[in-house]
Amino acid sequence: MSQKRVLTRSGLPGPAWHNERMAPRECPTRHARRARAVLLCAVVCLLAPSAVLAQQRPLQTQDPEPIGAGQVLVGVGFDHGTDVLFPASGLAGSLTRVPVIGLTFGISPVADIEVTGGPYQRLGITNRYFAPLAGEVTATGDSTHSVVDMSIGAKVRLLGEKATRPSVAFLFSTSLPNAKHASGLGLNTTNFFTGFAVGKTLAGVRVAGNIGLGILPSPVDGQSQNDVLTYGLSLAMRVGRQVEVLGELAGRSSTRRGEPPPGTGSRRSVLVGARYLRGAMRLDGGMTFGMTEMDATVGVTAGVSWKFRAWTL
Repeated sequence: MSQKRVLTRSGLPGPAWHNERMAPRECPTRHARRARAVLLCAVVCLLAPSAVLAQQRPLQTQDPEPIGAGQVLVGVGFDHGTDVLFPASGLAGSLTRVPVIGLTFGISPVADIEVTGGPYQRLGITNRYFAPLAGEVTATGDSTHSVVDMSIGAKVRLLGEKATRPSVAFLFSTSLPNAKHASGLGLNTTNFFTGFAVGKTLAGVRVAGNIGLGILPSPVDGQSQNDVLTYGLSLAMRVGRQVEVLGELAGRSSTRRGEPPPGTGSRRSVLVGARYLRGAMRLDGGMTFGMTEMDATVGVTAGVSWKFRAWTL
């Protein structure tokens, strides 16, 4: 049987990976969505009253400030996004993850350990495309599910914030291959990320930025990898005494020439949201707007987090 080429959602052919006939359909362009997402982020950035503390969920961008020695931060929430593509398996549809769990442990005044993941994610399948691992997917109906890949990492603050400089921290993490090929939702690879976080409060606005490198093995042959540039920029502004308005642009950029291994390509999304503060607890919510094929076209996220002292160092 002759090899078929992967049909991307833009309707353009990708590399010849899989020889099983699926049922490709064309999907609309994202230029209008990108412009709308950038505009929404700019609107959020114009709202500015007073300073806030280190950022946590629903933002992806890490603030360099640790949570404090002996402190534990627990976050629980859910994510839902539409029109999500999994290039390795060829599945596309609406993805729900619940609960999404994050645990941060303050192991010293300058260092944290963070663990994130979740027991359940479900994809409502709306389309199937030619893909290299489509033949390994066991789901034959209109949905599939699996656990969420666990991520374990650490943050070490190198410089504290002063009037003339931002705070700076070193970050590293690894994601584990908990979601398998059979579900169509996992790459079954172990990824490594490292980088730096900077943060500064400017005119009452907390600004955090991340830059780093990710090493993503190929889920197809196991002999190659894609190195990606990771980045993030977030703003958090206090509106009144208990509400924060949030804006963020985060993603990764493939450095590979030509077509990257499936599932390791560039990603980019904008988040617009808010947090409600009440004592040690925070309620959060937001909307996300994807700017690449692997990101949800539109997504929602909501959750709660609270911090408490677990031990004394």
